[in-house]
Amino acid sequence: MSNIRRTAGGSALLVAVLVFALNLRTPITSLPPVMADVATGLGLDQTVAGLLVGIPALCFSVVAPAASALIARVGPYSAVTVALMGVIAGTLIRSAGTGTLGVVAAFTGTVVLGSAITVGNVVVPVIIARDFPARAALATGLYSSTMNLGSVFATSLTAPFAALLGWQGAIASWSVVAVVALVVWLVTTRHLTDPHVTRVAAVAPAERTGETWGGVLRRPITWALTVAFAGQSFSYYAVTGWLPELLRDLLDVSVTTAGNAAAPFQGLAIAGSVLVPLALATRIPMRGAAVTMGLLWVSLPLGLLLAPEWWLLWVSLAGIAQGGNFVVIFTIVAQRCRTVAQTRRTVAAVQAFGYAVGATAPTAIGAVHTVAGGWNAVLLVLLGSTLALATAELIATRRPRRPRPSQEDFHSH
Repeated sequence: MSNIRRTAGGSALLVAVLVFALNLRTPITSLPPVMADVATGLGLDQTVAGLLVGIPALCFSVVAPAASALIARVGPYSAVTVALMGVIAGTLIRSAGTGTLGVVAAFTGTVVLGSAITVGNVVVPVIIARDFPARAALATGLYSSTMNLGSVFATSLTAPFAALLGWQGAIASWSVVAVVALVVWLVTTRHLTDPHVTRVAAVAPAERTGETWGGVLRRPITWALTVAFAGQSFSYYAVTGWLPELLRDLLDVSVTTAGNAAAPFQGLAIAGSVLVPLALATRIPMRGAAVTMGLLWVSLPLGLLLAPEWWLLWVSLAGIAQGGNFVVIFTIVAQRCRTVAQTRRTVAAVQAFGYAVGATAPTAIGAVHTVAGGWNAVLLVLLGSTLALATAELIATRRPRRPRPSQEDFHSH
């Protein structure tokens, strides 16, 4: 088994994971660039059409426990296969038909997509923790960077594709990336055995107290990471949804110019995803990386309140933070969980609660802006959410009382 595990921890598997990760955001971010065409083509108003973007985020929360159960039943490797097949099916269903049938297909495909991507969201941290224990930060950073790179490609290329293929052909074309990922995954893992599947297929071993849902939810680290990820998700979705309008009012510019001004927040996430693993590789403590990312997040609302003329700096620092902070949270999960069962349930719990909070952000921020009649109250809410995530990560990076068990213990369950 040790030879198999060494093979599983090699470069080929990591490349396959990254090709898979390209598909975890592109189906979502490919839709907004052609949203007006989608609404017209399906006969929907913009609000209802917007649900096609919001539903996946809701799935990330609601489906996470079921994703954890699926991974337990079929094993992490097979779960990736299931996720990719779901992405392919959901992408094609979503773009099939017009009129009433087209609307039903669009929403059905979106739910399938959201559910499949949720499986991916949960299973990748599990594979990283199990198969790349010595390179968890690097693997998580590359994973996060690849997701963001996929978002950039989808956002940039979908509109040109639509000019050639129509909106349905454009969003359906991203299924090709999933097909390639599926082939790469099956070829890479065809000789790899999954010890988790072997144990489940025989007589499932009794789970330790810390591996059950009750045990995972009783661990303080679970709740510290949940608060951190909830703060991260709320801040991310709030800024993604409202930063262009905030900058339009602040700078008194056009909608297009404001959108371009907000772009560094998304683009610099890749830099943050790379910088955190590099910092950890130079022996900077995890707590140092966590505090730094927390402060960079806090700089956006605080900076816009106190020195709005430096808006580009604050937007750029927050962009680095939103990419780097994702790496911090899930690297801590990999470091502090002892077994596959504990890892998958911790990831599912963190994401279920975190994405549920994040899904409320656009509506909550819009309500605060309407009631307050300005942006200062909104920035104070963002200051609260970013301070919450920074504080939670400070707690999560306290030195554990007991050393982490050996990797053999991790693989045995």
